[in-house]
Amino acid sequence: MEFTECTAALDQGTQSTRVFIFDRDCAPIASHQADLPQIYPQAGWCEHDPMEIWRTVLECLSRAWERETTVVWSRTTGRPLHNAIVWLDNRTSELCDKLAAVHGGRDAFRAVTGLPISPYFSATKYLWMYENVPEVRAAVDSGDAAVGTIDSWLIWQLTGGAAGGVHVTDVTNASRTLLMDLDSLEWHESTLEAFRCPRVVLPRIASNAEVYGLITPTHATAPQLYGSGGVPIAGCLGDQMAAMLGQRCRPGEAKNTYGTGCFMLLNTGQRRIASTHGLLTTVAFKLGPDKPTNYALEGSVAVAGLGISWLRDNLGVIGSAAESEVLAASVPDTGGVYFVPAFSGLLAPHWRADARGVLLGMTSFTTRAHVVRAMLEAICFQTREVLDAMRRDAELDEHHGGLAALRVDGGAAANDLLMQLQADLLQVPVVRPAFRETTSLGAALAAGLAVNMWSKEEATAFQPGVTPAAAGRRYDRWRKAVERALDLADLAPELGEDEQPLVK
Repeated sequence: MEFTECTAALDQGTQSTRVFIFDRDCAPIASHQADLPQIYPQAGWCEHDPMEIWRTVLECLSRAWERETTVVWSRTTGRPLHNAIVWLDNRTSELCDKLAAVHGGRDAFRAVTGLPISPYFSATKYLWMYENVPEVRAAVDSGDAAVGTIDSWLIWQLTGGAAGGVHVTDVTNASRTLLMDLDSLEWHESTLEAFRCPRVVLPRIASNAEVYGLITPTHATAPQLYGSGGVPIAGCLGDQMAAMLGQRCRPGEAKNTYGTGCFMLLNTGQRRIASTHGLLTTVAFKLGPDKPTNYALEGSVAVAGLGISWLRDNLGVIGSAAESEVLAASVPDTGGVYFVPAFSGLLAPHWRADARGVLLGMTSFTTRAHVVRAMLEAICFQTREVLDAMRRDAELDEHHGGLAALRVDGGAAANDLLMQLQADLLQVPVVRPAFRETTSLGAALAAGLAVNMWSKEEATAFQPGVTPAAAGRRYDRWRKAVERALDLADLAPELGEDEQPLVK
């Protein structure tokens, strides 16, 4: 098949970079994946090397986007001025406390941006770099800096980099910075001033489906990317918005992506709902410069697949992610064990950066199978917390049609036991598509729309297998465990604090 009849979707995630090639019928015909090393300078911090991200992108494209992760680079040299600060990094917790105190609380910018002041969002990560990295401050003050999320960094590189790259982002990624006005879809001037971020360093905000620029042959490592007229970059979305589009969620429908974390979005159509239950109001998609904007309510959970990886890599209780399903299924329940994996705090609906992971209810009867099953249940309990908040914000109760089903995708959604536990605890059917990489599919759909390319997918449904009363009792015990996880951040020593010698 000719390359001009295909669309390549680049999915730059937290733990890997992937590319999928789709034909005109949205069927995947080729793919490649490259792992991305994680950098942990100290407890609660997480970074990526932007040049390593770029290398994995070139590898994937030659062989076959994260949202809040923040990069600052030099327009002149094209080099990053600091490692990218990853979305789950919580180094800005104290900075957020100070910002909230100065500006009138955590929700000071929520009316405009839809977001609370939190380490999760890009603006706080940028401000930390501006205040703590001299190279960043100097570049910003001189006008040489370019600031963006990973999509901006990659589009800039693909379109020429220092030799004339396009500095652009899309409305979904911009909506996660804590700097964009959700009504005008432009950078909000007084919020920029609060975060000491000049407008000139930021990218232009565009829709999700338009031609942003052409891939230019500045990197001989991937010559097959470059045709005589250049390959257009025609679609860009934040990963979770792309998954919503890939799932074809209509207004009133919700999807949950089980990746590194869990990310549930409810399409609210052209209605922007201001959450009063700990959720985020965000842009779902805008499929063209002149198309209407769709909004969503979102609830983000920091630890999902990351928790399974932690059991494997840090504790060594499983040898592979697949083993988690087999081991957890070997016991009928958790034996009273509850896991709250608040490794870097709790996100929606709590927004408690001071929370830390706790494992409760262990007895001499407890085995590693109970612990693994408790981790799977923790993913499901956190998802129920988010869905309950959505039901209240959007009035999704039995008197307003309820929620017919939850659409699911992502790597951890391959775990049948996890999906059955989720259906049990939510008390709604959980529907998993045959092709689970809906993030990549959504990006491809947006790109195809922009270049007029596109001329019933099978799914597996998991039905609730326990009574509502039984699910409610388990959920109540989980909420009790969450209370035990709060206000524990001061248990961790400062860097080097416990290594100081005794002075006699």
